[in-house]
Amino acid sequence: MQVTRGGETLGATIEGLDLSRPFSPDEFDAVVRTLGERGVVRFPAQELTGRQLADFSARFGELEINVANAYQEPGIPEVMILSNMIENGRPVGLADAGQDWHTDMSYSGTIAFANVLYGIKIPSRGGRTLGATEFSNMHAAYEGLPAEMKRDLEGMTVLHDFNKFWEMMRREKGSRRPPLTEAQRKAKPPVSHPIFLTHPITRRRVLYANPGYAVRINELPQKESAQTLAYLFEHQLGPEYRYAFHWQEGDVLMWEDIGTIHNAVADYGPDEHRLIKRCQVMATRFHEEG
Repeated sequence: MQVTRGGETLGATIEGLDLSRPFSPDEFDAVVRTLGERGVVRFPAQELTGRQLADFSARFGELEINVANAYQEPGIPEVMILSNMIENGRPVGLADAGQDWHTDMSYSGTIAFANVLYGIKIPSRGGRTLGATEFSNMHAAYEGLPAEMKRDLEGMTVLHDFNKFWEMMRREKGSRRPPLTEAQRKAKPPVSHPIFLTHPITRRRVLYANPGYAVRINELPQKESAQTLAYLFEHQLGPEYRYAFHWQEGDVLMWEDIGTIHNAVADYGPDEHRLIKRCQVMATRFHEEG
């Protein structure tokens, strides 16, 4: 096992691990430590079945079964399929590119710990892969806030709403996804979380608000809440906090959702095929403390 840190604010590569096989407690601890320190970890040149992807992911916590349940691996509902491919007139998976910046599962009462994505088909053009995944570092974003803002916002909470993101995708991104059903909306009602969290691995504070799902700061009047969130959303995307990951086929990419936000880049066309399988690890093993 060899760990190579990226030269930027986020990112590391771990080589020498076959994720289809069990690994030792020391290897597991090293992966968790690297994930906490670097936020985004690449495991190159993997060959996994859907079951093996789910088994690897489940080592880190309980796996979520997504509310958009039309796009799952047959027989393995914990594995979601992300793709722009069409077969027999039907989408193979849920299109994820161009989603804009967000943190998965911030709309849930139990937040997410990590995402695990397996790149099976990656589009390319002119020798360059397309469909990068961008990240921003919420440890650094918190540290970069003005001291008075940290003081004033400490102890406040943010309301997160799943439907905000879903409707934005339908309205602005041309997604084929239908509106959420009443049952789906009831299954994911808006929830609140502290605006600043203590990260479960690093024990440092992070900014936990994102433009995908955050709708208001509960303790502020509506106008002040909107102004403050607008400031935070711009601040957290400062270039000094950003990192772009460029996929290769066979990559397994794991990132933690408490200390990062992310965005899938939509720079490929409908005939440039992308197929990725995804597991969502909830924060059941690595508990955050607000």
